Amino acid sequence: MARRLPSAGAGAGAGAGPGAAPGAGAARQPPSRHETVELHGRLVAGDPTALAVVHERYARYLLAVAARVTRDADAARDVLQEVLVAFWQHPLRFDPERGELRTWLAVLAHRRAVDWVRRETSRRPNDLVARQLTEHLDGPAADHDFLAREDEVATRLAIPEGTAKSRMRAALSALALTLTRLGAAP
Repeated sequence: MARRLPSAGAGAGAGAGPGAAPGAGAARQPPSRHETVELHGRLVAGDPTALAVVHERYARYLLAVAARVTRDADAARDVLQEVLVAFWQHPLRFDPERGELRTWLAVLAHRRAVDWVRRETSRRPNDLVARQLTEHLDGPAADHDFLAREDEVATRLAIPEGTAKSRMRAALSALALTLTRLGAAP
């Protein structure tokens, strides 16, 4: 069963508790194995202040990892949120006996960031083609609404995104075949 995330203010006093990160002005030392095990145990028990400590200790580093991969600040923040939510919902996926929490979270952030880049890269060619097509169209065909992304089409038609993708691919294949038969294909 998924747990609810703590509210933004849940960790307001977390800095004073055991296992809390040192103050903002102090040089941070990596947490000891004992501190990591204790923090992990608190997360497993559902202690929202433990998640606040994880955020305080690692968010900046995880954000840097995600930003380096995505090259997009908003996407990096989304990746950070996904990583922390995933850790909150499934804390047992991390085993403190097998490695450091910082490293495990960084690998998770990197993988999520790579997934984001792949999703965006697969969308961009369609957007570029749509822009190029609309530059050469007149009249109602020049309306940009008919050249929507798969997720937008799925929403408008109230069908699953996979169905929208299949239908759009079939339509594009039919268009390409028609253009080839007419000798108008590039």
